[in-house]
Parts: sequence; structure tokens; C-alpha cells
Amino acid sequence: MQATATVLVYSDDSNTREQVRLATGRRPAPDVPVVEFVECATPAAVLKELDKGGIDVCVLDGEAVPMGGMGMCRQIKDEIFMCPPVLLLIARPQDAWLATWSRAEAAVTLPVEPVEFAGALAALLRQKRLQSA
Repeated sequence: MQATATVLVYSDDSNTREQVRLATGRRPAPDVPVVEFVECATPAAVLKELDKGGIDVCVLDGEAVPMGGMGMCRQIKDEIFMCPPVLLLIARPQDAWLATWSRAEAAVTLPVEPVEFAGALAALLRQKRLQSA
């Protein structure tokens, strides 16, 4: 197993980014690597980090301003070669269809519920590990 996994967190709200970090802890599950975070508050920062490479999973805030995570997800799925899997944070369970439209691999509702979030993130990290093997 790799030593660390890099998770990009995009939200203009520092409280949302903190909720993600706290829900994840050092690792979201015992069978996945320790997580290191790259935090982004703007769409430009997300694109810059993804262009650098090395991101294992993206967590995008669907309520972010000026560009929501759903639009950001759709853009990176179109523009980034071998785009990492995306976990979308959505406002309401009824928004799940929009997460599907955006091509996110998973979605959880805000505010972040730690057990649900950690489970979804761990599943994407496992999926990424299998694809890399």
C-alpha cells in the first residue's frame, strides 16, 4: 500500500474544508493510506494543482462560489487527462442527480457527516488503488 494519498479539497468556505479534514482524520479507514490534503479556495487553484499531478481524489463543494463543485467537476472531467475520482459535497439529497450529471463518482450531503464522508472517501481511495495496480 502506498504511504500517503493526496486529497484535493475545493471550497471557498474554510469551515467546509475543515469539516472534510476533521471527518477524514489521518486516514478514513484502516485499509487505505494516510491522507495529505491540498486545499483550494478558487477554481484556478484546483486546475493548477491537477495540472501538477499527484492528486488521488478530489473533494469538491457543490455550494462553492464563484464556481460550484458540480460545474468544476464537469470541467475537470472534460479537461484533465486521467482525472482523479471526485467526491461531491451537495446541499440536499435531491441534488444527487446533479452529481451524476457532473460525472462525480460519489456524493454526500452537507454538513459533512463524518462516518458517511469517511466511508465514501475510503471507497474512492480503494477504487483509485485498484486502478493504479
